[in-house]
Amino acid sequence: MSIRVLIAVTGVWEASLVTGLERLHGEVQVVRRCADLTELLAAALAGFAGAVVVSSDLYRLDREAVRQLESCAVALVGLADPLDPDAGDRLSGLGIAYVVPAEAPAADVASAVSEAVGAMAHRRRDIPDRPVRPGAVPADPVSERTWPADPAGALSHPRHGPSSGAPHLVGGRGVAVPGGRGRIVAVWGPSGAPGRTTVALTLAGELAALGGQTLIVDADTYGPSVAQALGLLDESGGIAGAVRSANHAALDVGRLARLALSLSPTLRVLTGLPQPSRWPELRPSGLEVLWQRARDLARWTVVDCGFGLEADEEITFDTAAPRRNGATLSALAAADVVLAVGGAEPIGLQRLVRGLSDLADVLGPAVRPRVVVTRVRAEAVGRDPGRRIAEALARYAGVRDVLLVPDDRAACDAVMLAGRTLVEMVPGSPARRAVGALALSLETSLENETAAAQLALARSS
Repeated sequence: MSIRVLIAVTGVWEASLVTGLERLHGEVQVVRRCADLTELLAAALAGFAGAVVVSSDLYRLDREAVRQLESCAVALVGLADPLDPDAGDRLSGLGIAYVVPAEAPAADVASAVSEAVGAMAHRRRDIPDRPVRPGAVPADPVSERTWPADPAGALSHPRHGPSSGAPHLVGGRGVAVPGGRGRIVAVWGPSGAPGRTTVALTLAGELAALGGQTLIVDADTYGPSVAQALGLLDESGGIAGAVRSANHAALDVGRLARLALSLSPTLRVLTGLPQPSRWPELRPSGLEVLWQRARDLARWTVVDCGFGLEADEEITFDTAAPRRNGATLSALAAADVVLAVGGAEPIGLQRLVRGLSDLADVLGPAVRPRVVVTRVRAEAVGRDPGRRIAEALARYAGVRDVLLVPDDRAACDAVMLAGRTLVEMVPGSPARRAVGALALSLETSLENETAAAQLALARSS
């Protein structure tokens, strides 16, 4: 059977390409010449073809458009303009694995189309029944395909695959993180302001104090507050700029470092949206690239997530609709560690119990979040609050291990007023010591994992 192809090529290359493909009388058949990206997406969504050929200068072609085309089950081939030396890299950065020079013979383009279709069919056979969690963002097949295999399998992760390459030093501690792949911690909590941002900031400060390069990202699309908590007057929104660059294949480690404000030699912050109404700018396709670059920039990336976990847009709309909770779902899908934060008040605990059930539906059975309860005090739950909270979570949520953060309102108010972190301003705070113990356990776990990986690599060589 012939491969039906949509053509969206601009300039002088379109006519010669279509004519050349028709003269081949081969397995590639051009079924439509699309004038713009909108027509191309509509034709692909209608199922007119099994492959698409696009030019590097197609207007509004970005990573989100590529993701929408991939969701239509079409293989992509890019044509790189020979007058643009960066065209090939830009197409590859958008996620198009097969790139051909625009002046190449039609036979070469047809061969690339056949290879792209074959590769797509091969990937489907390899992962025929990969489970997709409700609301989860599909993995980037190009990124998964290009990662080298880990011979020992010691660093494989159920959500983002094996790490790549040889050990690479990340951060100031001089501890090798295999492949330069830093770790991501997603800090989530149900509605009701349970102290999620305070936990995220304190944890980031603790990890940075341990000497590793740390990045904190505000990905809350409802109430971004990291910049305000740190006393930063940022009008642009670092995460919006990073995702915008990622969508146009322009986000590298250097650009991410420039977009992230430096608070100390080991701590950077990527501020959130200036106005929550700008949430459509945070497309999951761009966020996936952001998480990849964050792993290369920092040893630890702490993401302050929003509370929403629903993906109702997928039910309401027949087409690919923007998702306000997409940033949170993307961060949870990419995270190595998920913290579920709740307040110690009865209402806060009830919301946490219900939220943990919803979170389990998103994460799946293979991932168990670490539960953190903030503002623990006897005035809210009675005598011996730690025991009462632990018993309630064990009974109603099946949680056996919970981190209790004591209430230290005076210290939290002081650091909020000064725009600092507990680590910097109130090192003796009981709340700071509790989160510091968590940071130390995460760092110790990473060091042990790194040592095991290095030993496995040494044995294999």
